[in-house]
Amino acid sequence: MELYSCCERSNPNAKEQAKALGYGVAGALGYSHMTGGYAGGQAEYARIPFADFGAFIVPDGYSDEQVLFLSDIFPTGYMAAENCDIKQGQTIAVLGCGPVGLFAIMSAFVLGAGRVIAVDSIKERMDLARRLGAEVIDFTKGSVHEQILALTRGMGPDAVIEAVGMESTATETMMQKVTSAVQETVSAADRPYALNDAILTCRPGGVVSVPGVYMGSAVPTAVGAFMNKGLTMKTGQTHVHKYMDKLMRLIEEGKVDPTMIISHRTADLGDGPDLYKTFRAKDDGCVKVVMFPHGTGPAMAKDRGERQKQSA
Repeated sequence: MELYSCCERSNPNAKEQAKALGYGVAGALGYSHMTGGYAGGQAEYARIPFADFGAFIVPDGYSDEQVLFLSDIFPTGYMAAENCDIKQGQTIAVLGCGPVGLFAIMSAFVLGAGRVIAVDSIKERMDLARRLGAEVIDFTKGSVHEQILALTRGMGPDAVIEAVGMESTATETMMQKVTSAVQETVSAADRPYALNDAILTCRPGGVVSVPGVYMGSAVPTAVGAFMNKGLTMKTGQTHVHKYMDKLMRLIEEGKVDPTMIISHRTADLGDGPDLYKTFRAKDDGCVKVVMFPHGTGPAMAKDRGERQKQSA
């Protein structure tokens, strides 16, 4: 079954995690103390437990940028699409066009989707979704549900991928806008707006796939709609090792170009704090940041040239 993220041996804090989840699941690098407290998810050096299993050898012929996302967001997007059980020609909606959502769009087409409808509000992310072949909806322009119904002749998509998670924002009514703004600033509660959109938008008998992260209780959630429509939900932390070889082949065959989502590059780790803020605020067209701690790699040539021009 290859349920790597459900590993029972890699999380030293599993007993504490079980108090919140009922059971302990796998440890994860740089994620949280609940998943083992392993530092180094985004660091120059990291101590790797179970390295005899976790390490993956990259064959010659691939650039760092081509394979960098195999450790996280590419498998996450692919698993989200695979969980939809896509049949040839089906329509898939993807809520959220961040890095995971963009990889979900690519993966849905690879797996046979005839149409992908992408939902976001950030221009640069929507532009990338269009480049990938998706039809795009701006969720600030009205009800996501109604906009998708209009594009699907009232039938709805066969599956919906919710790639937003607990930090989703509501925009449809003034009360939702106020509540969402308050939650963003003073509340740690998971916000269920994107999840509810996924449940309400999916056609009866369809699949809701949730790669978006939730940590607590997302309430109120449209469980009544979920049950009465006979939906199936699939979710979970990504089983990364299950997909490594398969996704490497997709890159080699030119079916997926992971580098297209990179918007910012730097060779100076001192830029890190500001770039994290830029990414979180979605400023400066920021979709994905790649750092080269030693200034290596062909991807840095453009940045070095720009810095030289600025210096001059």
